[in-house]
Amino acid sequence: MKTAGKTPKQTEFETEALPHADLLYNYALRMTNNAADADDLVQETFLKAFRFWDKYEKGTNIRAWLFRIMKNSYINRYRREAKEPDTVDYDEIQNFYTSIRDETADSGGAQEGSFDALLDDDVATAIAGLPEDFRTVVILCDIEGLTYEEIAEFLDCPLGTVRSRLHRGRSLLKVKLTRYAKDRGYAIEG
Repeated sequence: MKTAGKTPKQTEFETEALPHADLLYNYALRMTNNAADADDLVQETFLKAFRFWDKYEKGTNIRAWLFRIMKNSYINRYRREAKEPDTVDYDEIQNFYTSIRDETADSGGAQEGSFDALLDDDVATAIAGLPEDFRTVVILCDIEGLTYEEIAEFLDCPLGTVRSRLHRGRSLLKVKLTRYAKDRGYAIEG
């Protein structure tokens, strides 16, 4: 039975997979550091997930399955881009030059915006400075709220490895943020 012109596959996919779009986007954004690339990665993930929906085992962890698709897509994209030579678009450079030349500076608004985002930027920089294995686990656990089991399935590694990486990543982050707090005059215990 079709609902509003949708196949059962479409309805099932929308019900089970699409609710995880925000979680996937947040992680894609952290991996790529670029909103457009994150959008592309999420779209590619959902296209592949829909295409291979018949391979998904109903009742298993949908988030881990989607994350694995995303991770593999990201790795494949990275390998493909690493092989391509760098290119420069002349029109893009010309437009950039023209816009820089014509812009006027609004120092008041920019200064307020930079102070508002200072804490977030420093914390984000500290997280970005973690080695990739630790950063991935810290982001998935502490920011995205995935369970250790989901992370282990996503990374295809033992649960103990996830716990170890999370502990070491948090320890490294604590050192970085302790320095940050001391530099800004916050009282640090023990």
